[in-house]
Amino acid sequence: MKRADILDTAKEYVTKDRAASHGDMECNFGRIAALWTIQLADRLDGPVKASDVALMMALLKVARACSNPAHLDNWIDLAGYAACGGELMTPE
Repeated sequence: MKRADILDTAKEYVTKDRAASHGDMECNFGRIAALWTIQLADRLDGPVKASDVALMMALLKVARACSNPAHLDNWIDLAGYAACGGELMTPE
């Protein structure tokens, strides 16, 4: 798979496929952040943010790619989480 194909697939996932299955990205990442904050409350200085979710999910994909670098889904999802994080951090 070429890099453009990976990016095109990630774009499709984050704009169509996963959004239809999992709902609005910002709302979903916010919900995940709230739940992670509850789970980690005794170990945190402050709340987990939606942008933290994007970074930590990207790190999850990095860890999985280290275990199985030939599994393209890890690379596609890594690009997708990077795009989601960038969007979350872009001022409106």
